[in-house]
Amino acid sequence: MADGKLVAQNKKARHDYHIEETYEAGIVLTGTEIKSIRGGRINLKDSFARVSNGEAWIHNVHISPYEQGNRYNHDPVRTRKLLLHRKQINQLIGLSREKGYTLVPLKVYLKNGFAKVLIGLGKGKKKYDKREDLKKKAAKRDIERAFKDHQTGR
Repeated sequence: MADGKLVAQNKKARHDYHIEETYEAGIVLTGTEIKSIRGGRINLKDSFARVSNGEAWIHNVHISPYEQGNRYNHDPVRTRKLLLHRKQINQLIGLSREKGYTLVPLKVYLKNGFAKVLIGLGKGKKKYDKREDLKKKAAKRDIERAFKDHQTGR
């Protein structure tokens, strides 16, 4: 992620997928959607991206309706278009067609006043991979705790 203000993060994505490559994409939004995003009212849980008809789309991203919005407010879970270069889209078409690969939104952030989404090309983890990751994380935390206790002389 380049220097931008983090708005939302999909923490479950790195738990469920091995992320192999990431792409930064813009999102086509309406006026009330960008106002809600600036307020941090966005949820990436259960969201995914898909390439169809030569265009990239993001599905199931929940952007809450803007409070001051009137009848021009948006549908919270509508499908939104992603802005990518043609070369990136062609690359994603080839890679996402391979068995087991999927496009997962990792983060949404504001960069130069525009909302950007970090898309990861991920391969689904098996249950034993997830357990292994949790064991490594717990072991690392225990080592750091022991080292800290040793440093402070407890």
